[in-house]
Amino acid sequence: MSKETGKSDRKGRGQAPPLPAKPNQVTFAPSILASDFANLERELRKLDRAGCRWAHVDIMDDQFVPNLTLGPPVFRCLKRAVPELFYDVHLMVTNPLRLAREFIRTGASLVTFHMEAAKDAVALCRYLKRQRVRVGVSIRPRTPTRVLQPVLKLVDLVLVMTVEPGFGGQPLLPRTLNKVRELKHMREMEKLNFLIQVDGGINESNVRLVAAAGAEVLVCGTAVFENGEVSDNLRRLRQALQTPPGSQKHGHDPDPPT
Repeated sequence: MSKETGKSDRKGRGQAPPLPAKPNQVTFAPSILASDFANLERELRKLDRAGCRWAHVDIMDDQFVPNLTLGPPVFRCLKRAVPELFYDVHLMVTNPLRLAREFIRTGASLVTFHMEAAKDAVALCRYLKRQRVRVGVSIRPRTPTRVLQPVLKLVDLVLVMTVEPGFGGQPLLPRTLNKVRELKHMREMEKLNFLIQVDGGINESNVRLVAAAGAEVLVCGTAVFENGEVSDNLRRLRQALQTPPGSQKHGHDPDPPT
């Protein structure tokens, strides 16, 4: 039996939390990797006040990617401090099963693992579903979408990395948007309902292009937390999303519908 199968660690928890997003509707999922780590609770409350319920939490182990971020003890504190947010835990780690267990215990709403790191992706998806969390799977820029075929019926979300994972502030790789288009087509052909998430280099200049490719959950780090102006930055992103190319206006435009 695979190491990624076994007894549930979360018996009696009830149903998985509802996803604060729907297919074909764009939702922003700010990555706290770009936030002020000295004031994480304050940064999360800024998201809540700006009407953003989805927080993306990047977990890196300095092995799968060349960076190291926060662990379960810090995440537990964040969940207790601001429990009303939907916490999307993105595991960029070599042993996703072990850390998934820890982050589920400390309050993750959704756990996304990398297809490249999973020894048995199908078994891992089934394990996560038994824990009553939402299930996501991710691929790096060079990984073809066809490797996802075995798990597409089991996941709630597919995350396409549009930069090489590891560090924030990188420019989006335009070729990766073809993966988003491929996934949208696969979803339609197989009549599935997973959400398509994109992470890396999203900003005001390309957000409309990313959404047009078929992405529904947009992970933005620097574009949201830059200068600490979370509410204003989200307003500009939402406005750019609805503004046709070449028609951007200067000045203080009213907030678009969300």
